[in-house]
Amino acid sequence: MLREIVIAIQSYFAAHAFIKKHSLWRWIIVPGCVYAILFAISMYFFSRSVNAAIEWLTIETGLQVWINKLQNSWIGFLFTVGGIMFWLIMMLFYFSFFKYIWLILGSPVFSYLSERTASIIEGKEFDFRLKQYLADVARGIKMAVRNTLWQAVYLFSILLLSLVPFIGWIAPFIALLIECYYYGFSMLDYTCERNKMNVLKSIDFIGRHRGLAIGNGMVFYSMHCIPLLGWVLAPAYAVIAATISLQENKDEFMREL
Repeated sequence: MLREIVIAIQSYFAAHAFIKKHSLWRWIIVPGCVYAILFAISMYFFSRSVNAAIEWLTIETGLQVWINKLQNSWIGFLFTVGGIMFWLIMMLFYFSFFKYIWLILGSPVFSYLSERTASIIEGKEFDFRLKQYLADVARGIKMAVRNTLWQAVYLFSILLLSLVPFIGWIAPFIALLIECYYYGFSMLDYTCERNKMNVLKSIDFIGRHRGLAIGNGMVFYSMHCIPLLGWVLAPAYAVIAATISLQENKDEFMREL
């Protein structure tokens, strides 16, 4: 799996060179700017709502009063760290929700970019058929909804885990790993669909090559550490990198498709 993660990470560098060489910027900048604006606005309000929720929870349950009465710095430290872990999990949960809305709205662009990338790499044009294109878009939306439901189950379980002292401290890292996998999953599925894999076969294939999905998602999330520029570039780079990770390693992976 580690090797596949490395392949997925390297594919982002290949995606950058690919975009520059084939002048795909118009498909990167416009949807990327829309994504960046929506991301900034949503995360601002999400952050405020999480802070309000934590404050309400500590006051209504009497937890803050109880901690103050104990006057124990060690217990106060544990609950402070627990609160931070809870905050991180909730922010990941919100980000996950926003991410899938974007995957649904951006499905037409992502489907086109994946097909365009494969077309250039293979040196042949794919016949554009509106019916098939709409089917691809519908498939992307269906997969996004399916992943949303499964991920919600996992994140809710992790949210409960985050409330447990010490053990709950690793919860954000588990949640982030799951986030990376499911985002990379959605990016890889465009190539699986184009190669006539049905949903069940795609799930099985990506499950056996989860390193590609995790690696793709890891870089996608890491790019969000670069304000504005990273937000603009992350979505389109992710889908092109996912396509390249399969297309340029065709002998290893594509024979399974």
